[in-house]
Amino acid sequence: MNKNSIFCFVIPALLISAVTFGSLKAQPPEGATIDKIVAVIGDNTILHSEIEGQYLQYVFQGHTGGLELRCEILEELMFQKMLLVKAEEDSIVVSPSRVNSELDRRMRFFVRQIGSEQKLEEYYNKTILELKEELRGSIRDQMLAGEVQRKLTEDVSITPSEVKAYFHQIPEDSIPLIPQQLKLAEITLVPEVSHEDKLRIKERLQGIRDRIMGGSSFRVMAGLYSEDPGSADNGGELGMFTRGEMFPEFESAAFNLDIGELSPIIETPVGFHIIELLERQGDYINARHILLQKKVSPERLVEAEMKADSIRKLLLSDSIDFFTAARQFSNTYEETSAGLMINSQTGSIFFTPEQMDRTLFRRADRLEEGGVSAPFKATTQDGRTGVRILKLVEEKPPHKANLEEDFHRIKTEALEAKKRKALKDWVNIQAKRTYINLTEDRFKACDFTYNWFE
Repeated sequence: MNKNSIFCFVIPALLISAVTFGSLKAQPPEGATIDKIVAVIGDNTILHSEIEGQYLQYVFQGHTGGLELRCEILEELMFQKMLLVKAEEDSIVVSPSRVNSELDRRMRFFVRQIGSEQKLEEYYNKTILELKEELRGSIRDQMLAGEVQRKLTEDVSITPSEVKAYFHQIPEDSIPLIPQQLKLAEITLVPEVSHEDKLRIKERLQGIRDRIMGGSSFRVMAGLYSEDPGSADNGGELGMFTRGEMFPEFESAAFNLDIGELSPIIETPVGFHIIELLERQGDYINARHILLQKKVSPERLVEAEMKADSIRKLLLSDSIDFFTAARQFSNTYEETSAGLMINSQTGSIFFTPEQMDRTLFRRADRLEEGGVSAPFKATTQDGRTGVRILKLVEEKPPHKANLEEDFHRIKTEALEAKKRKALKDWVNIQAKRTYINLTEDRFKACDFTYNWFE
């Protein structure tokens, strides 16, 4: 967190303490002030508990504590309240359905963190519905503030000359070092899982199910045979979840089971499952499963490898262009940018070594620029097994940022800086015509970024 951080998506203090700082829960001393108003922005107040809730979170994450950190948190909250003043002025609203959806998402997260609905309710001695009602106002305010911020900056744009000016004002010793970057293209052949392959997998899973019905431990069978790496080591147990988090076919089967009941074989896009329901708490259930993934037969993989090898020979003899071949043969062409691999972390077509799978990086790093790899087995983003040919389209070695090679990156940073300035200018103007009052003297010594009191 720093003073250039314009808007902090505030997690309510109510749930921060429950999830991250449950061990700190304690009753206040008799006669102590439970909460108090620290600041007033228009008709909006900032409470001591709001600041302390976020303060504990940041300290837990490793930030240095003290008054300076509390000052930064206070200013973030003051900024949020100022946005709410603007929302009131402009009659900006968020629909109840959006608020409910966000409430449900947050509650699912916190139930998972604390372990179950029951534990969350026991911690606060309140039902989930009561907790949601307490959170509803703060969630709505956060969404309103975000909507106002978006509207305040949506028309901010930047010209090439402004990008250059932004870059040239950076001190020479502060120009960032850009790590090695690779632009990659792929042709990936993904054999279809045949009807025979599916039957073979289902027969194997039916055998496992029969053993469980005959008395074998589901937990042991999951540890031995399940191909879900996220749950196999935990005996197949998934933890508490609600509708909307799993494949529809999986949820339909799981939510219709009785406690301890074993499902028939269920098919989802990733494979075949058997499910056992462990517990049910309101809208949440806990289940365990055994997954056997949809895998093609070794024979079909060999066929794909032979086809990929033939395509590579065409590429090396210049009989076909790589991108034409990708469009013609690759089963993942629609998931790429005209054959170029897309960095899922950034959305760009460049990867740093840290943003790549190690195996993929080692293969790419062996290639000269323009080089084409031999076919190799690979797993697609949706878990399918295939055969891939890789091309190193472009390699940028580590270098100091410059306008020629890194214009897009610099433009993005310059645009964000311009948006921050627009928001700062807006706050400084808005503060002059908004009632603002600090009620706690220690915060009057804060070195605020904005001109709240001029």
